[in-house]
Amino acid sequence: MQKNSKIILGIDPGTLMMGYGLIGVEQKQMRLIEMNTLHVPAKLDAYQRLELIFFTVQQIICTYRPTDFAIEAPFFGKNVQSMLKLGRAQGVAIAAAMQSGIPVTEYAPRKIKQSITGNGNAGKEQVWKMLQQILQIRHQIDHLDASDALAVAICHQFQGSSPVSKEKKLNGWEAFIVKNPGRVGK
Repeated sequence: MQKNSKIILGIDPGTLMMGYGLIGVEQKQMRLIEMNTLHVPAKLDAYQRLELIFFTVQQIICTYRPTDFAIEAPFFGKNVQSMLKLGRAQGVAIAAAMQSGIPVTEYAPRKIKQSITGNGNAGKEQVWKMLQQILQIRHQIDHLDASDALAVAICHQFQGSSPVSKEKKLNGWEAFIVKNPGRVGK
C-alpha cells in the first residue's frame, strides 16, 4: 500500500444481517474492494449472534487490513429492545476494530445519506443508485444492507474525518487561551 492510500471498512450493524463494504482510496480516487452481508442465523441465541458478528469483523479486518473503520450509529426508535440489540451488535463490531488498533468513527444515518445523496431523508434505493454512480458499479445487489455499509465507508472518505480525539475540544475563552498563551495576563 502506498503512503497516501487507505482502505476504509464501513459497517451497517444488525443482529440478523450485518452489511459491510470496503473501499480503497488512492490519491483521492475511490474503488470498490468488497461489499457483502453477513446473515446471522435466527436460531442462534443473542450471545452466539454477537460472537459471530465479532469474529466475522475480525476476519474481514485480517483479510483486507483496513486503515479506517466507520460504522453507522444506531438511530433512536420507539422500540427500546431493538435499539439495545442493535447497540450490542454495533459494540462488538467496534470492539473487533479497536482490538486490531484501527481508528473508529461513527456516523448518524442522516449524515451518511446527506453525504452520499445530498438529502438526509433519502431512501435506501436512492443511496444505492448514487453509490453505483460514484464507484461505477454495474451489478445489482441482493440486500441493501451491503450498500448501506458501503455508503458508511464513502461517507467517511467524504468527511475526511479522523477518529474522535480523546482530547477535550475547546471553544470560547478556553480555545483563545490555548491558542494565545502570550496574550493572557497573570
